Formats: sequence, structure tokens, C-alpha cells
Amino acid sequence: MKIGIIGSGDVGRAIADGLVASGHDVMIGTRDIGRPELKSWRKKHDQHKSLGSTTEAANYGEMAVLAIAWHAAEDVLSQVRPELAGKVVIDVTNPLIFNDDEAPELSIGHSMSGGEIVQHSLPDSHVVKTLNIINHAHMIQPKYKQGTPTMFVCGNNQSAKAHTVEMLIDMGWEDIVDIGPIEKSRLLEPLCLLWIEYGVSRGTWDHAISMLAN
Repeated sequence: MKIGIIGSGDVGRAIADGLVASGHDVMIGTRDIGRPELKSWRKKHDQHKSLGSTTEAANYGEMAVLAIAWHAAEDVLSQVRPELAGKVVIDVTNPLIFNDDEAPELSIGHSMSGGEIVQHSLPDSHVVKTLNIINHAHMIQPKYKQGTPTMFVCGNNQSAKAHTVEMLIDMGWEDIVDIGPIEKSRLLEPLCLLWIEYGVSRGTWDHAISMLAN
């Protein structure tokens, strides 16, 4: 499958690597195609990886992954809206505000979420929120000695969520839980803050969330 990655940072490149390893073709969309790390990334699997603008990546993919900083979301989404019509858009963003010497905070919450804003901004697309509660280094083939990490998905379209679950399985996830419509992003985005606070208190960013049952 062809998948467009909208965003060229650590998260976008990690997801792209995982998808290529699973047999997919990917294009990363970026506003600066000349960045050295992107040229190096493309050389690793040249036949399955390509670079383009954010609009080109949105147009390229049968599915798309939104992996951008939240402050850029409004501008980027306005650019790619036509190209994403009718497509599944996997939203891995978190609406975080970063303050000097302080832990990040959510810019919205409780009665609204970033996932809902993305869906409202892309009314003709099928947005699925997932992969926002783990370090990019462990998004692919997550393995933990203490157990199997849990990944949640939410969105309004059942078929879109089914395709997203298939992609997550390709990336090595085993425990995947559908928690309902896109409004459930109001739960997943604060869960990212809990993940951050745990990392700060324990001095690690290699942890994951797991739900245990007898």
C-alpha cells in the first residue's frame, strides 16, 4: 500500500521506517526537503521511500499519517485538505504547549480534543487517533520484558479503524483496543501527559502503557 507521511520529524521517519519494513511504499511530506537527515533516510530503502511536499505526500498515499507539531496543524491541514478527501488519516499528534523549564500542557481538553479538531478540519476524511502515547523509538515492533504494551484507537468510521488496526499489526502491535468515536481522543491526549510525567519521575522515555487483566 502507498502511505503518505505528513511530517518529517522523528515520529514521521520512525513510522515510515516501520511501514517500509512491513512492505509498504511511503512518501514523507516536508516543508524542507533538503534537510540532511531526510536525504540520509531516503538512501536506506530508496525503492520504497520518497520525499515530497506535504501536499504531494497527502496526494500520494492511499492512507495518510499526520505526524506534525501541533502548532503547525492548522496551516498544514488547510494545505492538504483536498488531497486527503475520502482517505483514512491516522492522527498521532498531541495538542501540547511547551513552556520553558516546565512540563508541557494540553492546549485543549475535557470538552474538545486535537483529534476532534483534525476531524473537523478534514470533514471529508476518516480520522483515527492512535500512537500518541509512546516514544517514537518504540512505535515499531514494541517489545518489553514485563509484558505486552497496549495501543488504543478511536475514530468515527469502523472501516477506517479496521485499516488502522491492520497497519498497527504490520508495525508489530498485538494488544490494540478500539475505544470508540473520535471524541475519545479527550482520553488519549491526557494519557500522553501521564506518559510524560512518568518519564520525568523515572528518568526514562522507554516506557509504554499496558492494561492488565486476570
